[in-house]
Order: sequence, then C-alpha cells, then structure tokens
Amino acid sequence: MTDDGRPYYRQDLAQIHHLGFGFHADSCAPGILRLLEPVRGRGGLVLEFGCGSGLLTRHLVDAGHRVVATDASPAMLDLTRETAPGTEEIRRLTLPDDPVPSADAIVSVGHALNYLPDAESIDRALVAIARALRPGGVIAFDLCDLEYAARRVGDTDRGWVGDDWALVTRFSVPTPDRFVRDMATFVRTDDGTWRRGDERHVNVMVDTSRVPALLAREGVEAELRPSFGDEEMPPGLFAVVGRRPA
Repeated sequence: MTDDGRPYYRQDLAQIHHLGFGFHADSCAPGILRLLEPVRGRGGLVLEFGCGSGLLTRHLVDAGHRVVATDASPAMLDLTRETAPGTEEIRRLTLPDDPVPSADAIVSVGHALNYLPDAESIDRALVAIARALRPGGVIAFDLCDLEYAARRVGDTDRGWVGDDWALVTRFSVPTPDRFVRDMATFVRTDDGTWRRGDERHVNVMVDTSRVPALLAREGVEAELRPSFGDEEMPPGLFAVVGRRPA
C-alpha cells in the first residue's frame, strides 16, 4: 500500500507496466518452469503472489500448471483475468496479513515482497510463505538486497514511451534500505487527449543473506541464486529458490 492507503499499481500504471515491462517475467519464466517440473508432473497446485498483470501466470498456465494467482492490486488482477484466462483462481491477497493458501509451489517475480512497508513485514511474509508450502513443495521468487539500492544512488531520471502511453520516473535512495520511484504516467484516452497520473513506489531493501536461515527455521531449505535459470538479473536482485523436504 502507498502512504495514502491506496494499492500500488492503479489502473494507468498497471496498464503501462503490462504493455511495456513484461521482459522480466518473460526472461525468468523458463528457469522457473524447469524448477517446477516435479510439481507439474504430480499435478500440484502453484500459488503465485504478486502476479501483477499475469505475465508469469500465462507461462505457468500454458505449461500445464494449476495456478492460483494473487496480487494486492485490483487493477492488476483485472489484467490477469484477460492475460491468463486458464488460471484456476485469481484473487486479491495482501501480504503479510492475509492468509496464504497451502500449495505445492509458491512463486513470484517482480520483487513483490519489497513493496511491503518494512523489513519486519517482509520477514512475516516469508514465514507465512514457508508455512504454506506443502511437503515436497518448491519456492522460487525474487527479492531485492541492500545492494540493489546502493547501486542506484545517483541514477538519472528516465522516460519510456509507447504508442498510447508514457512514463517518466525519478529515482532516489533516501536511506540505504529504501529505493524510491516517483512516477508520472500519461495515457491516451478514447477522445485522443492525455490523462496524467502519479504514483510513488517505496521499496524496502533487505539483507537477503538472512533469508535462508529464516526459511530453514520453518522447515524450508533455500538458497540465494543470481538467477532462476539462464536469465541475467539486475545487480542486487536475487532469486530465492528452495524446497520443503517430503
């Protein structure tokens, strides 16, 4: 949630993200699908948190997985219904307080946990995810380390333009554990005029080296990896990959 209590990724930014920024999900999907092959083989259930507009969801469903896709943004969930119509269930879930359904695999891309308000909330979400993982289950999600923000100190403003949208972003790192993006969105309306919107995203950076031990206390064996497979992740963004022994 933003400081004013509204969810991140409201309608215009959700649409822009869907149209212009699907490359991360597309690049991570092959590695995640390989990790999930044992789950698909036994017809297990995959829970995706932070599904966004369904970009990874679509890959999972097309590969034959049973998927429950969840996100905190209603606008993103509306897009998921269009993007991945074969999804078994699409529902709103806001970590760390909403109950996490049990599943044979729990996955995510797009550093969804870093959108939580503080490190304690991230820890609570990690515990909830671990406890929801069934015996023999697999976890695979990405998480931003403190390094992610440190490498972006002094980043210049950037802009992106599509056929019917534009995005201008200002970056800042007010403290070592906060990475902030102030975004102005522009979307062409049906009458040809442009609508402007603004969102501020505050991502909480964490010491990811703590994560394997935290998950181990909940019975999940996990490690940090530079990627899920052959894709190249940005510096400071790590894949958390693990399993609960059968």
